[in-house]
Amino acid sequence: MAEGMSTPVKTLRIYNSLEELLLDKDLAGLGDAYVNFIYSLAMSQRHQRPMGAKVKNQVLAAAVEKSGLRKLLPRRVDRHARGNAAEALLVFAWLEDLLDLNDCVRMLSEEKEPTEAFANLLKEVLKKLDAISKRK
Repeated sequence: MAEGMSTPVKTLRIYNSLEELLLDKDLAGLGDAYVNFIYSLAMSQRHQRPMGAKVKNQVLAAAVEKSGLRKLLPRRVDRHARGNAAEALLVFAWLEDLLDLNDCVRMLSEEKEPTEAFANLLKEVLKKLDAISKRK
């Protein structure tokens, strides 16, 4: 859950599988705003001035491929659905305290190539989810 929040976010639901989470269009909608926000913060840090930035869907779709997340999606999903999956997973990770906003911004601002930066973020979430599943 996001820092400073003491109760669960009521807009989230329980997911029966990672695939179900990745395909949740409502979660991806929230993730779209979150991804653009963290990327805007990262670009603002890099350029040392406030910036608003929009992440292109093709960047996220390519990051899904590079991160290995693609293998967790159904075979026939288009680029748009792959981008949505990245957005859903990243906002879920933030809401569930798997990745902190500052860590996301730092990781995005350190890497010049956006696709690589988002792939690294997605890999980090996948590692943390794997660690959680192994504890159960």
